[in-house]
Amino acid sequence: MSVWCVSGTGTEVGKTVTVAALAACAVAEGQRVAVVKAAQTGVTAGEPGDVAEVLRLTGDAVTGLELARYPEPLAPETAARRAGLPYPRPADVAQAATRLAAEHDLVLVEGAGGLLVRFDDAGATLADVARLLDAPVVVVAAAGLGTLNTTALTAEALAARGLDCPGVVIGSWPEQADLAARCNLVDLPVAAGAPLAGVLPQGAGALDAAAFRAAAPGWLGPELGGRGFALPAEV
Repeated sequence: MSVWCVSGTGTEVGKTVTVAALAACAVAEGQRVAVVKAAQTGVTAGEPGDVAEVLRLTGDAVTGLELARYPEPLAPETAARRAGLPYPRPADVAQAATRLAAEHDLVLVEGAGGLLVRFDDAGATLADVARLLDAPVVVVAAAGLGTLNTTALTAEALAARGLDCPGVVIGSWPEQADLAARCNLVDLPVAAGAPLAGVLPQGAGALDAAAFRAAAPGWLGPELGGRGFALPAEV
């Protein structure tokens, strides 16, 4: 089976839009794709979450599954405890992904925030999901100052657990990139210990489905199913 986990180096780095881009690239190659959101926080019943956003951007071309939802915008373990709801256990996430993999060519499991955000009272994280699935972890990072540290910490955590990272993706490249962002095009792969495998432009998530699906393969490298991308700036 082909299952990838997708983790940010933190919150608001463009993880969900990156998941949509990965899905769009696979769909363009004729693959059947499913997306699993392990734990959605900060969204109440009836409000669209990250899975709905992926479906919107891919034109409903993928199967979407949200496993747990909590109203407060907190780490899943904290949000579940405060809401008095069951925790999102890694075994449940892995079982859901495995079931979907039986009928799909690619399953993308999106975490919540960074790699080591706690899912439950045992301290389990997305890394534990990836280990259960023997899945690589795509890392989504910010573009600017400070991203090298959080990316390096994420890479060290992956390596310590024997997890593979096929590439790091910049989730939102600014229209006016500063010096730090431009330098990070060279330095991020060093910090990640993995290739720079994608650069998504700022505002990509505001596109309609047709425009997003047409553009997505040009944002990702071939190691992530894209056709390759040009570096947006030179240092």
